[in-house]
Amino acid sequence: MRGFTTVELLIAIAIVVIASAVALPFYGAYADRAERSQAAADLMRIDMTIERFSMQNFNFPDALADIGLNGLLDPWGRPYAYLRIDGGGNVQGQVRKDRNLNPINSDFDLYSVGPDGLSVAPLTAPRSRDDIVRAGNGSFFGVAEDF
Repeated sequence: MRGFTTVELLIAIAIVVIASAVALPFYGAYADRAERSQAAADLMRIDMTIERFSMQNFNFPDALADIGLNGLLDPWGRPYAYLRIDGGGNVQGQVRKDRNLNPINSDFDLYSVGPDGLSVAPLTAPRSRDDIVRAGNGSFFGVAEDF
């Protein structure tokens, strides 16, 4: 009878374990990039819906519920955050800010709090660096750290 010896089986198992140990970090990074890309794509879609609403109604919606997107969740299972800036009342302390503490948008803020679920107004704060944001009035969609 022909078969594998115990040593041969142990070597094969060791090779599989080593290959898995090398592949898992790459898969984790790939999954993270995919989730961030999905959140940015969702923000672009929401942005287009808000812009369409503003063209039809001559102002921005007060909430995502006004455009039927209040139930939309980011890839981490949290709702997207929306803040109307122009004409939306006193929101100056809530607007997202860049490293110079200047608002990143003048019309509305739209973002996901990212994988950690934490966020504060300045994008340079450690809790905000992983947020997925809309900045420059729609000229940038991506990770806050990259803006």
